[in-house]
Amino acid sequence: MTTKGEAFAGLSVAITTPFKNGEIDFAALRTQIDFQIAGGTKCLCPVGTTGESPTLSHDEHDRMISEVVQIAAGRIKVMAGTGSNSTREALRLTKHAAKAGADAALVVAPYYNKPTQEGFYQHFKALAEATDLPICVYNIPGRTGKNIEPETIARMAELKNITMVKEATGSMDQASQILALTNLTVLSGDDSLTLPLLSIGARGVISVAGNIIPGDMNSLLRAYESGQWAEAQRWHKKLFPLCRDMLGLATNPIPIKVAMRLLGRDTGELRLPMTPLNAAEEAKLRSTLAGYGLL
Repeated sequence: MTTKGEAFAGLSVAITTPFKNGEIDFAALRTQIDFQIAGGTKCLCPVGTTGESPTLSHDEHDRMISEVVQIAAGRIKVMAGTGSNSTREALRLTKHAAKAGADAALVVAPYYNKPTQEGFYQHFKALAEATDLPICVYNIPGRTGKNIEPETIARMAELKNITMVKEATGSMDQASQILALTNLTVLSGDDSLTLPLLSIGARGVISVAGNIIPGDMNSLLRAYESGQWAEAQRWHKKLFPLCRDMLGLATNPIPIKVAMRLLGRDTGELRLPMTPLNAAEEAKLRSTLAGYGLL
């Protein structure tokens, strides 16, 4: 059965926000986007967790969305991060993304507030009724402090333009229940769980590792889609140590930004409260990248 957000099946990459001397480096952003297009990525997800959205001003957040849409210029889809723990702010961001020409909105569950399940539903209902953009519900309780339960997501699925879920609970049971209850397009929110989630009906991944290896992530997805199970497993086994050892070093996006710097693709700058890896951690990351064949 075709899923509700099937247009976004495949590889999406949660891109970083490049900084230089404390400001957004739009020249580096253009290079990143061209790299993703060359790597066969289907959709870019700017200003999400990986894009350090909590440290951006409102003006910077808006400009990042507008710039990504303009640079992409229809060559690749854009699913803009427009979430907030304030429904009013999420509405403003989502309306801006629609006006800027984004193809979809990635909306994280309201964080810190810890709403009731009814509060989660009403938050997403307000966004869905205020825009025609397809909405991807981003459920990551490890960041937000509270899970959106599958029954609540099933209620959201009845709303016309809530079409996707970025599943980052780490629970195969939760993902299975969403897939059983709805025809939403489930996208993995954890690189290392991409193949397991595909095996139960997920349709793709919103990847962090794809910032440096979009071609390899696509190879896994293509192998699975074409029924080459052993080849998909081979890619999973190759990718898993990189995802585990790189992304497990510190909170995202610290390790991926350092990796991009080591590979000559970014300055690696972060904004406080995010801080760089220490020398021992960076040495481990160098070893991981070398083991994969990137250094």
